[in-house]
Amino acid sequence: MLTQADLQAMIADTEAEILEVVDAVDAPATRALYDMVRYHLGLDGPSGVSGKRLRPLLGLLAYASITGDHRRALPGAAAVELGHNFSLVHDDIEDRDVERRHRAALWTVYGVGQAINAGDTLFVLSRLALHRLTDLGFSDRKVLRLMRLYDDTCLALCEGQFLDIWASDHGGEMSVEGYFDMIGRKTAALIAASVEAGALLATDDQAVVDAYRRFGWALGLAFQLNDDLLGIWGQEQVTGKEASDLAKHKKTLPVLYALEHASATDRERLLALYGRTDPTPEEVAEVRAILERTGARDYTRTEARRLRDEALAALDATGVIEGAARERLRDLMVSAISA
Repeated sequence: MLTQADLQAMIADTEAEILEVVDAVDAPATRALYDMVRYHLGLDGPSGVSGKRLRPLLGLLAYASITGDHRRALPGAAAVELGHNFSLVHDDIEDRDVERRHRAALWTVYGVGQAINAGDTLFVLSRLALHRLTDLGFSDRKVLRLMRLYDDTCLALCEGQFLDIWASDHGGEMSVEGYFDMIGRKTAALIAASVEAGALLATDDQAVVDAYRRFGWALGLAFQLNDDLLGIWGQEQVTGKEASDLAKHKKTLPVLYALEHASATDRERLLALYGRTDPTPEEVAEVRAILERTGARDYTRTEARRLRDEALAALDATGVIEGAARERLRDLMVSAISA
């Protein structure tokens, strides 16, 4: 059975791989650029604050569930995390978010121009990480296929961000159907690609690879819906962050569902409250009550659980032989989809 210590070792191995990619191109004249990269990644020393590394971990577990070990897939895991973080640097600028992982966002420290360039650098580093797979004996054909998968995924991320910004800038209300399309591109695509990449490196059996991708896609959607629930109803002592989506006027699935299904009176009141620049705690509570009255909370929870079950079925369909890593994938999914 893979223990929590085993998972932490996988994360540590991924971070060591990332640092090797960065260190290989670092030079005195550009040291500050790579310091920015390390800062954003949380790999700048003891004060660094890193994320959960969920996406590379999923890929490593997928690979290990087929092969029994994770280490040869580390360049792919590093590429996933570097690519994910390039999008986060740019997202923070586009959304004007001043914090990332409870400390100053990169652009607030170094300026917008340098942060954009550092984000671009993270993207290129993700490509360089993939080339390291060749040194481990993976065929050029397989590495090129993985590069195509990552390119398609990065394009989906950009498309999802476009849809998100467009809806915000034009003041229109995104439909529930449109929201699922947007989070499919912004969230599910990268999680699905992370899992698919691990399987692709481990086997040439396309049916197995396809099953892992279905698992990752359903997991990614369920993960986002779970986050939507926690952003409104989560407890800070459990999630580690304030449930502040309503105060920040985020139109996540519960809000969009309520706008489509609320009575005329509730819909009018909901839009009025969302128009407040700085809603009071009482007004936030009123929004939450409207969402619950329209069934938005129950709908979102039901959809998250349906997708979780869909992901479990896809995982069972992989038919892999290494049980410990497979069970860890299952455990991670069930614990992540908890709302």
